[in-house]
Amino acid sequence: MASLQNQPPQGPRGSGFAGPLGAPPWGGSAAGASGGGHTPIKICGLTREQDVDVAVEAGADAIGFVLYDKSPRYVSPARAAELARRLPAFVTPVLLFVNAPADDVTAACDQVPGAWVQFHGDETPADCLAATEGGQRPFLRAARIPLDAAGTFDLLAFASDFSYAQAILLDAHVEGFGGGGKAFNWSLLPPNVNAHLVLSGGLTPANVGDGIEQVRPRCATLAVDVSSGVEISKGIKDAARIHQFVAAVRAADALLAGKQP
Repeated sequence: MASLQNQPPQGPRGSGFAGPLGAPPWGGSAAGASGGGHTPIKICGLTREQDVDVAVEAGADAIGFVLYDKSPRYVSPARAAELARRLPAFVTPVLLFVNAPADDVTAACDQVPGAWVQFHGDETPADCLAATEGGQRPFLRAARIPLDAAGTFDLLAFASDFSYAQAILLDAHVEGFGGGGKAFNWSLLPPNVNAHLVLSGGLTPANVGDGIEQVRPRCATLAVDVSSGVEISKGIKDAARIHQFVAAVRAADALLAGKQP
């Protein structure tokens, strides 16, 4: 593992990435601790064409496809590729894996040009690098934060261990993998994390603004990721909730921009 971690990747294609502060997620427009800006939005767990289209129309920056066959939101690599072909330029497909062999990750990514990878299981830093051509393909690493004891999770050490990740995705630690629609206590996160973060786990149109306000000052840049919070049922999204979620994020951006000196 040490030999892989000590070999800095050359950077994902076109990103200029060179470690945890190389570039924020999805185009480099995420707002950071300084206040206002555009918070990138990822809508995850899509399985239908109409949901992909609505997410794009609403203004999502990234679309997530779950390639974990034990998930009710699972889609095959071929299906993910079919759905991803609907995405316009500058909307990023993200393929989510849980403890998948490196060859499976590579094969799936070959079917979805330009896709990012999200590691959501027990993958080590060496596993992540092996599955992304030594960090050449951008990837997110999910951190599973305890629901009632977020302060006990060493996020600084985790971010350091996965310093070649494009961002660290913060999800609630529940049984199995995925946040289960639960939110952890954001206020217990460290006050200064030198990494790009993606806030996930239990986000809804009602609480995402509060999440942005609490977490954005604690990190280099912040993005948000939602799945169950915009669903009718698992894998079936609700168009109105997607639009409401995006509107709530943009309202939080405008509010924080107004607070800048």
